[in-house]
Amino acid sequence: MNHPTPAELSRAYAGRRVFVTGHTGFKGAWLTRWLLDLGAEVTGYALAPDTSPSLFEQLALAPHLRGHHLADVRDLARLSAAVAECSPEVVFHLAAQPLVRRSYAEPALTLETNVMGTANVLEAVRATKKPCAAVMVTSDKCYENREQLWGYREDEPMGGHDVYSMSKGAAELVIASWRRSFFPPAALARHGVAVASGRAGNVVGGGDHAVDRIVPDCVRALTRGEPIPVRNPSAVRPWQHVLEPLGGYLLLGARLLGVGTETPERFCEGFNFGPNTEATRPVRDVVGALVAAWGSGSWDDRSDPTAVHEAKLLRLSIEKSWAALGWSPRWGFERTFAETARWYRAWHEGASGPALDALCSAQIAQYLDAPAAAVGHPQGP
Repeated sequence: MNHPTPAELSRAYAGRRVFVTGHTGFKGAWLTRWLLDLGAEVTGYALAPDTSPSLFEQLALAPHLRGHHLADVRDLARLSAAVAECSPEVVFHLAAQPLVRRSYAEPALTLETNVMGTANVLEAVRATKKPCAAVMVTSDKCYENREQLWGYREDEPMGGHDVYSMSKGAAELVIASWRRSFFPPAALARHGVAVASGRAGNVVGGGDHAVDRIVPDCVRALTRGEPIPVRNPSAVRPWQHVLEPLGGYLLLGARLLGVGTETPERFCEGFNFGPNTEATRPVRDVVGALVAAWGSGSWDDRSDPTAVHEAKLLRLSIEKSWAALGWSPRWGFERTFAETARWYRAWHEGASGPALDALCSAQIAQYLDAPAAAVGHPQGP
């Protein structure tokens, strides 16, 4: 098993109308580029990029879109109008308030965006009364984190200490409720709306310019020739290149469309997309890998015992995605950070927008050509 394959993704998305929320963000821009490479007709709906530079603008994606809506997922009327105009065959919902520490500063906004935004997307799809495959993206932080050594499985309780994590658990409950109430998988042939969720581990890759994320923070320090400030060097996370979960989302969407299966209703569930166990490592390993790939640099431990709570240990089981979808990670820890550093190095050395766009497409092609990673086991320790 080594899914997704280029052939099945082309069958799934070439010529199809695809609606992507959050397309101006880091993951959304990578997904949009991949869908455009596959020949999809992409409509995007998101707030304007909140970083400068932004990957979406660096790749100049807007002119290539079928529709480009700069609006808020909390605005149900505008969202419903955009979805109706697109009449999508596939929806990828990525729009979110994505930062744990920001959720402490703006808890209500985080809840409104991540919970009601998710409900609004599902309501907009329901209002079209047309068949659709919907992949709703949440987070590995949706689980009630008990700092356990083994990876969380898809049937474990939702929850979260901080508002961000809780909002992602609540979003999963919204998805499950709408699926049971309005889009039951057993009646898929009648209503035509296949709904699944994707829960990804910590993603890295070229073009993330957000504040308060370890890789962009590292790159900013490296480009200035300063020591990297590291907030939680011992915190353990499941690290993966952004192409890993995006490949999982695209594969899941293909199955919901019936590509590669005669029973798409079997995939109307939640799926984890994370790395093998060798890539579930402490932050200090991430910083070390980036410094090594960059070729220079150092870091400082800036641990603060009075800082707001952030989980110290998070592992993710990907057994279900491996068994049901045939999906497994392709790039190990070293390759992930080597490719990430390669992108940022090109940007730092003055690569043009078209050159960065070509680099993204080349990395997508290289990812698809790579075999499944042979290191570790999909379950956890």
